[in-house]
Amino acid sequence: MAQLVECVPNFSEGRRPEVIAEIIDEITSVDGITLLDKEMDASHNRAVVTFVGGPMAAKEAAFKAYKKAAELIDMRTHTGEHPRMGATDVCPFIPISEITVAECIQLVRELAHDVGEKLQIPVYLYEEAATVPERKDLAKVRSGEYEGIREEIGKKPERKPDFGPEKMNLKAGATAIGVRMPLIAFNAYLNTNDIKVAKRIAKAIRSRSGGFAFCKALGFEIKERNCVQVSMNLVNYKKTPMHRVLDAIKVEAARYGVAVTSTEIVGLVPNEALVKTAEFYLQLANFSKDQILEEKLQKASEAQKQTGGEFFNEVASSSPAPGGGSVAAAAGALGAALTSMVSRLTVTKKKYQDVHDEIGAILTRSEALRKELTDLIVKDKEAFDRLLATRKLPKDTEEEVKTRAVQIEDATRGAALVPLKVAEKSLEVLSLVKVVAEKGNVNSITDAGVGALMAKAALEGAIFNVRINITGLEDAAFVKKLSTEIEGYKARGEALVDDVLRIVDTKLTNA
Repeated sequence: MAQLVECVPNFSEGRRPEVIAEIIDEITSVDGITLLDKEMDASHNRAVVTFVGGPMAAKEAAFKAYKKAAELIDMRTHTGEHPRMGATDVCPFIPISEITVAECIQLVRELAHDVGEKLQIPVYLYEEAATVPERKDLAKVRSGEYEGIREEIGKKPERKPDFGPEKMNLKAGATAIGVRMPLIAFNAYLNTNDIKVAKRIAKAIRSRSGGFAFCKALGFEIKERNCVQVSMNLVNYKKTPMHRVLDAIKVEAARYGVAVTSTEIVGLVPNEALVKTAEFYLQLANFSKDQILEEKLQKASEAQKQTGGEFFNEVASSSPAPGGGSVAAAAGALGAALTSMVSRLTVTKKKYQDVHDEIGAILTRSEALRKELTDLIVKDKEAFDRLLATRKLPKDTEEEVKTRAVQIEDATRGAALVPLKVAEKSLEVLSLVKVVAEKGNVNSITDAGVGALMAKAALEGAIFNVRINITGLEDAAFVKKLSTEIEGYKARGEALVDDVLRIVDTKLTNA
């Protein structure tokens, strides 16, 4: 499974759908991002958006969301039931697959730096990303809310942000960015409008008042429903499951002569949390997730992808595309992926602290190259398909023959430019591999070596495809230009590969 990060930014706007729509447009404009959910609450004047994507795509989408929210939301006039301190109030990152908490922390630090410096918004890191123990708890970070932080920042040492200016951005406010496991926003409605009851129940069940260890809770008045609500964040649903908390709320409510009328989940919920709740209330014995039809189908689908490999199956088929050009791009993407891996295994080690910033920058670029080369796998196939389509154009008349020739020439140029781009990107991968081979984690030196070999294969394979596509083109100047470029790429690539392999061999010999 690919690296996936879930991001759940909370915006201080729940009454203007058009504002949230613009923010979501910014998020989904980033390639590789999938919008999973959006929730708006007028009483809280808050929106929660959930999206998922690769680490670098998620970071880019989150920054775009911050920028747009800062333009459209004015904290100087904001009011609402929910605690808040900024236009983008909080922005947690949740590792979903093939990415560690440590890698997510590095990712949010990069985002926090950009938000702080480029947007001039004070940023506090919380939960797993917290720089001091006091900031693990979001409630403590947000204590006093917008108005309190505005008055104290720059005056009290404990209000000094981790990134950004030591003064409040009056319009956009401040923000908290963190790393956490999946959180369940779970609310229980009561058949009373007495806010004191909701607050007493919330106090009884929340962790900081002696309740459930992983439950945060507040009592709110929901005026449009003429009732009150116990609003909860279950920050570890495995240790504090929904059904345990709900039963406790029912017992507490009964003390005041009220009852739970309904509950709701805001945003997304892990499947496991629902299964555990179903097991509890249905009193299921020896129940397994494998008994759920969708779980079984999902596992079967993943197994097929892993064993068969959809891309490999397509390459092995009788279809001429995807072919060598796409495979060259895939090899380049693998070279970039190995560069990222060695970089991550370096920046998380104290031993390599002196090269942390340099390798961190390489990680950012190698991830961008990985995505670009992955996209070129498809683009190469599309370019070839277009060329095939032009060869099928009619040629019954002189005019059709001329039109067909022009379109074939144009499509052939396009088919040559895609592998040229693969060669360019693969050469850049080689330059990054050389640095991580020299300065990266020595325990991953062979990974750097294989990364170089993959990038070399990508470079030379791409050059083959440029050469075959420019053969026969009428545009002599274009042919000469591309021929000169690939000769230069090949020479520089060979030198870089030799350097990397020499470094690898030396380190292996001295190991």
